[in-house]
Amino acid sequence: MRITVAPEDAGTACELIAARAGLAKSRVKDAMCKGAVWLTGKRGGRKRLRKATAQPGPGDILDLFYDARLLAIKPPVAQCLHDAGQYSVWLKPAGLLAQGTDYGDHCSLVRQVEVYFRMKRPVLPVHRLDREAAGLMILAHAKAAAAKLSKLLQDNGIDKQYRVTVLGRLSPEEGVIDLPLDNKPALTRYTLTAYDPASDTSVAEVTLKTGRLHQIRRHFALLGHPVLGDPRYGQGNKNSTGMELVAHRLVFRCPVTRKEVRISLDAQEGKIIS
Repeated sequence: MRITVAPEDAGTACELIAARAGLAKSRVKDAMCKGAVWLTGKRGGRKRLRKATAQPGPGDILDLFYDARLLAIKPPVAQCLHDAGQYSVWLKPAGLLAQGTDYGDHCSLVRQVEVYFRMKRPVLPVHRLDREAAGLMILAHAKAAAAKLSKLLQDNGIDKQYRVTVLGRLSPEEGVIDLPLDNKPALTRYTLTAYDPASDTSVAEVTLKTGRLHQIRRHFALLGHPVLGDPRYGQGNKNSTGMELVAHRLVFRCPVTRKEVRISLDAQEGKIIS
């Protein structure tokens, strides 16, 4: 729902939206707190509007993206593993978005990190991780740090290791998948670490040389070995425990101190080694 504020409109943003949308003010306040209300100023510039008592001016535009089902979700909680001041490394659980959408950001890592640091730091994602996947993510807290970390990524200066369980036995045990995705080159390296004949599943360590959308998931599905629990790609690979894809290791040289940073997650025991 969109409201263009007229000169005769009086009241707070919450009151205006509640009256036009036919919603209780408590519901509108909840939607605002969770990032589902946007303000576009009459001179441009769009941002989430969270303050229920905000007084929009004539010409301002209020957008409400209301989905009661989404707003009722209680997201899993991320864990801060390494705080370097200008950036931090987090363990994102499966089911948590990296970033929010128009319909809110309370189910996103970015919002959880903003709240964790009490809104005193900007939060700039350096890379992405699928909502269904768990694992390590780097978030910058300064534009300069974001630029340096992004450059490291572009130059393959950040070693990201993934652990994945796929359907069937991988053969050969070490390989490179170089099938194009979206008409662009895509390269995935893997090494088989375990095979379970009872479930007919393989565990592999994976590294990426490119960063295409859902690259690991799509590549293994194209090989006929879809990721276990993937809700989108593959057949016969569904399970009840979620997608078995974890970004479990990061190694890079800190752009601030120039010291090597190593953070890894033992996916079996939940131990963090840095």
